[in-house]
Amino acid sequence: MLSRETTPSAIVKFLDQYVIGQDEAKKILAVAVYSHYRKIATFHGDPGTFAKSNVLLVGPSGTGKTLLCDTLSRMLGVPFVTANATSLAQTKYVNEEIEAALQRLVDKAGGNVTRAQHGIVFIDEIDKLKATPAQLTATSGESVQHALLKIMEGSPVKLGDSQYIDTSNILFICGGAFVGIENIMARTHSFGFIATSADDNRNILDRLNRRIKPTDLFEYGLIPEFTGRLPVIASLHPLSREMLVSIISVPRNSIYRQYLEIFRGEGVELSIQPRVFEQIAEIAVEYKTGARSLRGIFEELITPILYVIPDRPEIGRVEVPSLFEEPRYFRKHTA
Repeated sequence: MLSRETTPSAIVKFLDQYVIGQDEAKKILAVAVYSHYRKIATFHGDPGTFAKSNVLLVGPSGTGKTLLCDTLSRMLGVPFVTANATSLAQTKYVNEEIEAALQRLVDKAGGNVTRAQHGIVFIDEIDKLKATPAQLTATSGESVQHALLKIMEGSPVKLGDSQYIDTSNILFICGGAFVGIENIMARTHSFGFIATSADDNRNILDRLNRRIKPTDLFEYGLIPEFTGRLPVIASLHPLSREMLVSIISVPRNSIYRQYLEIFRGEGVELSIQPRVFEQIAEIAVEYKTGARSLRGIFEELITPILYVIPDRPEIGRVEVPSLFEEPRYFRKHTA
């Protein structure tokens, strides 16, 4: 499945081209994915011969959880689908919804079930499944957790067309904001009772203290059996203004680079001053939705400009000095 060149460090370098920051999460995810596909190759994908290292990504909304998984699947060339845990909890027919997600995975594999069985499924908002004393949803979060147990560990699932897909080699990555878990961690984390000597590495103890423990997830509302299916945990951090600025302009597929190409196709040079990116980032911080709002704000800036450009072939350059100033249009130089 993986070429010899696809090492954890190579995976991180690829992710760096599209995902800003989150360096520690990238390393953890890269090693988990590398380990997963190496196990499949080593044990020939035989169900039950190795323990799966499904992943839990914990971080605020808009910090890049879905983007990391999508980018990863593109690099590996494996089918990838997303599912939403909130939707699963709002239906009486949880198993049908799960089967529908797996059917989408087969569709992404062009109908090739064998290829789909080596894909990635990302389940977002998994924290919304926490068990609570009284739940108003059609299906309780805890019962959805139970429904997901078998497929995450590995089992044959019958699809609508009488085909079966074995989930034993499918990598499941779950994500959630887990709002408030830091309060649980602050109360429960301390490995200070471990006797240490001058030779012990204090950095390792500090890393253990920063790590989300299974017991933290139990207290939050995930059942122990479900948490046990997610042995690898990576934390994503809130995005700073500087990171938001970089997200707009730096990645290979950034919104700014996309529009540079669109304007170039119209024969127009687009120039946006760095101040504009900073202003967009400041507004996004106020919205408190991470990187999710960046595209919408940028599109608002570009819409009136792109409305004019196709009808005015004499324009050769557009400069945007500020988000709060009119753009400047310059004619093409004529010989």
